[in-house]
Amino acid sequence: MQLAQKIIIADDHPLFRAALKQAVTQAVPGVEIVEADSLEAVQAAVDSHSDADLVLLDLHMPGTNGFTGLVFLRGQNPGIPVVVVSGSEEASVMKRALDYGASGFIPKSSPLDVIAEAITTILEGEEWLPEEIAEGVVDVTEEDQKFAANLASLTPQQFRVLTMLTEGLLNKQIAYELNVSEATIKAHVTAILRKLGVHSRTQAVIAAQRLCVDPPKTDMG
Repeated sequence: MQLAQKIIIADDHPLFRAALKQAVTQAVPGVEIVEADSLEAVQAAVDSHSDADLVLLDLHMPGTNGFTGLVFLRGQNPGIPVVVVSGSEEASVMKRALDYGASGFIPKSSPLDVIAEAITTILEGEEWLPEEIAEGVVDVTEEDQKFAANLASLTPQQFRVLTMLTEGLLNKQIAYELNVSEATIKAHVTAILRKLGVHSRTQAVIAAQRLCVDPPKTDMG
């Protein structure tokens, strides 16, 4: 007897999660759905459900901006396909998502039947992009690919610290937020700089911002 498939839906907008659940149920009868509303919640969901068949990931939600969350998840959980579902629908963003390891890109403006078709295609092991997106648009630079690989090597806690650095928080503020000592944060920052191949916090933040994507101008990112 075949086990029911399991899909993690990661989006911080409850209404869009509900719409995605409808599309997923339409595409995969009997599917088990796990919901998450932040990158930390996605990581916890993946840790608890390592047998998940797919993650549907928004580019803009707490704990991530742009491709950083995608790169991190792919690095931590290479066996689970990740599909970006986003309101950032520029062709270059879609192409870069695939270059950074996504199995597909589904625009949030897609009708439910198109979302369902995309999910079915990806679960069969194929990549999926909207038909109108031309091949070969804006390839990721070698420098960005190298940085993405370095970013994927961070531990979950190091990634949280880097995210807080990009938000402009000081070591003592990060230590307070994560309920650890300032010395622990200093050690994390040292490890982050080494893994990313940079020499200062500023360089780390600038490098991380290369993977950012401007949020869509609608309410749902």
